[in-house]
Amino acid sequence: MIRCWPVLILLLTCVGCSYRNHRHDLRIRNVPEGPDGVSQAFFQSTGVALEPGHSVELVNNGRIFDAIEEEVRAARSSIHILSYIWRPGEPSDRLIRALSERQPGVACRVLVDPLGSVNFEAVSSRLVAVGCETRVFRPIQGSISSLNLKRILARMHRKLVVRDGEVGITGGWGIWKSWMGDARNAEEWRDTNVRVWGPVVRQIQQAFAENWQEAGGDFLPSECFPALAPAGEARAGFIGSTGESFLSDGRRMTLVAIAAARHRLWIANSYFIPTDDIRDMLILKVKQGVDVRVLVPGRHHDVSPVHAGQRASYAKLLEGGVRIWEYELSMMHSKVILVDDQLSVIGSTNMDPLSLNDVEEGSLVVEDATLAAAVAAAFEKDLVHSRQIHARGWRQRGWIRKLAENFPRLIDRFL
Repeated sequence: MIRCWPVLILLLTCVGCSYRNHRHDLRIRNVPEGPDGVSQAFFQSTGVALEPGHSVELVNNGRIFDAIEEEVRAARSSIHILSYIWRPGEPSDRLIRALSERQPGVACRVLVDPLGSVNFEAVSSRLVAVGCETRVFRPIQGSISSLNLKRILARMHRKLVVRDGEVGITGGWGIWKSWMGDARNAEEWRDTNVRVWGPVVRQIQQAFAENWQEAGGDFLPSECFPALAPAGEARAGFIGSTGESFLSDGRRMTLVAIAAARHRLWIANSYFIPTDDIRDMLILKVKQGVDVRVLVPGRHHDVSPVHAGQRASYAKLLEGGVRIWEYELSMMHSKVILVDDQLSVIGSTNMDPLSLNDVEEGSLVVEDATLAAAVAAAFEKDLVHSRQIHARGWRQRGWIRKLAENFPRLIDRFL
């Protein structure tokens, strides 16, 4: 557990700070048309094309623990779990029970980030007792003692499960009580995840492997990367992102997805502080006639400085015609982009400077009408429990609220 609260406060303030415009900001004017246009755009920007042969399943809210347990119990050779948050409690107890009952000979590897995984020591000892190898990514203590803020910020925020190199799960979940239930009240967070079968699982496994190596783990055995036959009709690619000073693959992915929209662009994002290029592209899409909607957390936001930074971004977006809703039932923790009727992006990648510039992230990009329809239905259901922010009312809010929302910008000028 981290007890250096001044460092944590500084970190959270940095998360909430606005992003200064820079000459290296990327502006994508269009995406090639045709059946392979979107795939080519992602490939040329991130090196990841959308390949055919996948089956995908949307996994919302507390159902994520059912899905993970199913994969643990089905594992024949290996189960790999990577999570930013793994803390003691019922979800952890449930997964440890399943791991203790896994089939003989199944290798178990667990990797967590120490910033999110408070009191992981209590979990780790139990995992080791049931035969799992556990590792911690970029320990915090040395960074604090050397005042290395850059390293403190450079966390591993990915959420991955890979079973036998054949099935992958990613999304926004954490292994803690907040992800239990079905987002019915303030104690049950709203989140979105996806389970996938098919060749893209090799890319998810590779993302786990690179973080595992940095944490001191060995190369994974070759059987962790089996040849995978087509499992369905969906086209998919997994885009992993690591810290970059200007243009990470996570940021490139986000901009390509936005640029690809021709009639619908719906975004649900838990830590929404868009960079200037993202903001400008959202407004441009409105001018092009695209239905641009943004769903963000409301009164139950878990990080107040980020909430302030989020709200500081509203004015220009609302003036540009972007429609914004705040989710009111609980903390809305999803990271989803829905483009038109085919393209869905689901993973851990937030739309804030920290996620787009400093952090290890990963998202599954899928072209599939059935998944897109499921994502759209979930989004519309969430809007029922959300409050729309209107431009006129937002302009008339009091000066105290305006000052609070712009406090991160003021702090940013002195950092």
